[in-house]
Amino acid sequence: MKHKTKVGLYWTFLNQGAIKVLTFIVGIIMARILSPEDYGIAALPAVFFAIAGIFVNSGFSQALVRKPEVSDKDLSTAFYYSIAMGVFIYAILFFMAPFIAAFFNTPILTSLVRVSALTFLWGPIITPQSVILQRKLDFKTPARISVVTQIIGAIVGVIAAYNGFGLWALIIMTIVSSLLNLIQTWWVVKWVPTERWDKESFKYLWGFGNKMLGVGLIEAVYNNITPIFIGKFYSTKDLGYYNRALGYAQLPSSYISNMVQSVTFPTLSKVQEDNEKLGQSYRKLLRSLSFIVFPLMFLLGALAEPLIVTLLTDKWLKSVLYLRLMCVWWCWVPIHQINGNLLLVKGKSDVVFKLTLFKRAIALTIMFFSLPLGIVPFLIGSIINSLLVLAINTYYTGKFIHVGFIRQMTDVFPILLLAFVSASMAYFVSLLFTNMILQIIIAGSCGLAVYAGVAMALKFPELQEVKYMLKR
Repeated sequence: MKHKTKVGLYWTFLNQGAIKVLTFIVGIIMARILSPEDYGIAALPAVFFAIAGIFVNSGFSQALVRKPEVSDKDLSTAFYYSIAMGVFIYAILFFMAPFIAAFFNTPILTSLVRVSALTFLWGPIITPQSVILQRKLDFKTPARISVVTQIIGAIVGVIAAYNGFGLWALIIMTIVSSLLNLIQTWWVVKWVPTERWDKESFKYLWGFGNKMLGVGLIEAVYNNITPIFIGKFYSTKDLGYYNRALGYAQLPSSYISNMVQSVTFPTLSKVQEDNEKLGQSYRKLLRSLSFIVFPLMFLLGALAEPLIVTLLTDKWLKSVLYLRLMCVWWCWVPIHQINGNLLLVKGKSDVVFKLTLFKRAIALTIMFFSLPLGIVPFLIGSIINSLLVLAINTYYTGKFIHVGFIRQMTDVFPILLLAFVSASMAYFVSLLFTNMILQIIIAGSCGLAVYAGVAMALKFPELQEVKYMLKR
């Protein structure tokens, strides 16, 4: 299992890494061509698309991956459901588009929503193929498909931006990528439905998936409700600053956590009944993940100003403070995700649903009181909420596999402290230079050197895990 996890992480690392690097480069190019307002407008309908995507999947993919034996009836039932739901969702978005545009007082959103939502018509077609690849622990094929898809989509999007398509360049890039992903996946995994819709299969899929549907809806609304409030009560320019900072804060955090989550869910599901082995694997995963995520997030926050000014120019300077606060917020998100992932491995989708409902109620309460005061108070509130979520999540991991809050914090605190010290060193070194490129290179190198040097001197056990992963 460890070897399969390693191989899976390699290919997922290549896939996610290529996408993130490409997104980073394309984001720089687009940000120089487009305005903060363009990014703000493109972000406005995000919550509606996120909710729509949750309904189309409904947790069926996770139910199929976790199921010990999957029949063609199961795959066919999930296929028919996803197709029907995709058509239904597109129809709703098509007719709701004028009302969405009127709500935000942005007329262009009518056509933007109708065109962007086209992906819901063909996206669900490859649901069974994706499940088949995950069950085989084949991460190589999706990685190859994704890299090709993103490269071609990015090229088309940049060409469109240079030719004056404005914010439509972002939409064109998304649609082209979605179509290419469909064609390649269907070509590689030549699966076609051979069974009719089955009532018993649907009953199993819905029994697990309805909780995940509820979780997904709550998460989608929470994660995307902020742009609605900022776009409605502030300005699309403020939303553009916020959205660009969020994109950079999520870059290292979501990259690593999504990579680990996509690989460990199917692999840990193989030992879901062995709590001792599951607990040992989880603690190693937690420490290794923290060992990589914490220094990256703290260094990103320390060097936020030279990075943003160098990459995006002075017009995005307002994003610096947002990015620094988001780094403190998002450094904990991977920990939240693997805590939630563990509950799913144990089949506790009902617990995940109840927890999500409770945690997001707290988060929305904090948002309700902090966001009217400004974006900065809201981000400070988000940091506080993230720490509360950590305490809640770890209570249940302690209950099911005896890896609770105290044990987890004991495992990660030395890493957290070292990451903070290293980032502080990088920040003070950056103050010695006026050239921002030198600040990034020299200060960043100093911070990483301090982190790696102290970790080796104190013989952090996570170094052995990193060495294992780097071996051929």
